[in-house]
Amino acid sequence: MTDQIREVEKKIFSTFSDVASSIGYSPLHGHIIGVLLVKGKPLSLQDLAKETGYSSSMISLSLDLLQILGVVKKIKRAADRKLYVELTGDLLEALKHAVLTKLSKSIATSIRDFEEGRKALQPLQGPERDRVLKTIQTLETQIKRLKTYVDLLSKAGLP
Repeated sequence: MTDQIREVEKKIFSTFSDVASSIGYSPLHGHIIGVLLVKGKPLSLQDLAKETGYSSSMISLSLDLLQILGVVKKIKRAADRKLYVELTGDLLEALKHAVLTKLSKSIATSIRDFEEGRKALQPLQGPERDRVLKTIQTLETQIKRLKTYVDLLSKAGLP
């Protein structure tokens, strides 16, 4: 393989790492996807470790999440004891699922935090308490609007 080809591949890996980071996932998740896409075939856990520069254990942990998101599938070959990984499904659909999963988790955490804040303020009195409760109510209303939007987005088809 020429140095030019290797540099272009590294740029692809970097791009996928950047996308993963931008939506709140590890750069390794993106790097794995980039490697599998560029290589165009199932790779062993050891091959992925070699290509990414990460340990097999780090790769394995990242693969678990990617499998849950529907991006990769782990496979075993009859005559081989190694674990192989291949891309599955549509990358844009997987990206949509990853973004929606992250947003939904964040929304649920925010709603839970608002409930806890309201409970903590319950025994208190005064204008400061009322101001903070009003702020919580405003934020909760906006987060619920966001949840409605995310729910609609999850049903929207991709082009």
